Amino acid sequence: MTVPEKLNLARYCLERSARLTPDKTALVVYDQVDHVAERWCYRDIESAVLGVAGALKSSDIPAGSQVLLRIGNSSMFPFVFLGAISAGMVPVPTSSMLTERECNYVFLDSQAAAIIHDGKTSLPTDIGSSIVLGPDDIEQMIAAPAGDYADTGANDPAFLVYTSGTSGAPKGVLHAHRSLFGRRPMYRSWYGISDQDVLLHAGAFNWTYTLGVGLMDPWVNGATSVVYSGPNKPEIWADLIERCGATLFAAVPSLYRRILKYSALDRTSFPKLRHGLTAGEALPVALYNEWLKRTGRPLFEALGMSEISTYISSSPEVAVRPGSPGKPQIGRKIAILPPDNNDLAPLPVGESGLLAVHKSDPGMMIGYWRLPEETAAAFRGPWFLTGDSGHLDEDGYVWFGGRTDDVMNASGYRVAPQEVEEVIGLAPGVSEVAVAQVQTADGVDLISAYIVASVPENTDAAPIEQWCAARLAKYKRPRQYRFVADLPRTRSGKILRRKLNELD
Repeated sequence: MTVPEKLNLARYCLERSARLTPDKTALVVYDQVDHVAERWCYRDIESAVLGVAGALKSSDIPAGSQVLLRIGNSSMFPFVFLGAISAGMVPVPTSSMLTERECNYVFLDSQAAAIIHDGKTSLPTDIGSSIVLGPDDIEQMIAAPAGDYADTGANDPAFLVYTSGTSGAPKGVLHAHRSLFGRRPMYRSWYGISDQDVLLHAGAFNWTYTLGVGLMDPWVNGATSVVYSGPNKPEIWADLIERCGATLFAAVPSLYRRILKYSALDRTSFPKLRHGLTAGEALPVALYNEWLKRTGRPLFEALGMSEISTYISSSPEVAVRPGSPGKPQIGRKIAILPPDNNDLAPLPVGESGLLAVHKSDPGMMIGYWRLPEETAAAFRGPWFLTGDSGHLDEDGYVWFGGRTDDVMNASGYRVAPQEVEEVIGLAPGVSEVAVAQVQTADGVDLISAYIVASVPENTDAAPIEQWCAARLAKYKRPRQYRFVADLPRTRSGKILRRKLNELD
């Protein structure tokens, strides 16, 4: 994959489709299962994005600076996101679920020069001299005269996303304009997408999984994207897939499980759907088999992360082997490296080690924001160490062996246990706490907190739940609380997380 020297991510995303098929429907937003709230063609989407770009260029926000986005689940989000990139700025997309505390951290760490918000999502409390643009400003920018795409280089910063770090504090992942070009292997090696497809994504606009898989990738390919912004009830999805005529559907495995539970599915359900796409967490074999049995459609899984997007997957061309996320995508260069030394020689077939991706991949991050030492530590020679373990079989399939650190996965969001422990440890009545991801009897992974109470008789979890609700995004909060007499530790005092589930 030869990356052009000059590249603007927003231009690459929209310009071709807007020129070739200007009147084609690019985006449909449902706010109820039976009601379309918005419908946008390619011409109008590009006009809205370039309107935002022109308005931002003429504002007092310095070119190249970071812009914090605090926008919920509406079409404003991708328009402002791509508009900022078109203007040569670096948007910082954030989840609307972030609490004030979490929002403050990202705002300060990102050094954002401006905040753009929808009037509904929480804002940082100390904005200093930063420029603040609200919902009225967004509407005016979308309707403003179109600007032009900034003359950016492929390696210039394009956007900054935050993910959980192993130290507990979220860390920024800085991506270049080439990152969208670097998603091209996914089109054939995961989606099997064409300009005739209608792709429904179950996530919110401000989730990078949705921004990439649900919006930008369909637009690059001239397809139609469908997003739902209404109440997230599991019983609506089967009906919505059928009503919108989705040929592709993307979600996390836990949503597929809920669809099976709450919907009467058979092989006549949603007749236009070719297959489902799943990522964010491992796809259990039993779930895959049940979905295939009841619907007759395969689920194609992908393995990836914020730093590189997906790089391993099954697809219409790579047959599913239940339990494996698939093979390296066409054009990706991966290796299984020894876990315990600095050897650069890939391990042979069958031997488990660290999954690594070559740093030459166009989708590779520029680095961790303001963390040069962590960036350097993430690479071994030319290889980026993903933090996942696994092995290759003789046919080239990857078999995932889990994380090599303590990072948890909550419905596709990476969560560091240290971050959750820091919050709970300050709650009244808590002496000690340890957090881990624990699998239930039916295969569901739950973030669980194990608490040693200051007063042994005080084992009411309700106050601690309320404490967490005010300080942690919903996806970071424990789903279950367990009070224990002691926490399992090593001789040096380190918590043995793998032993926590034995306390239940």
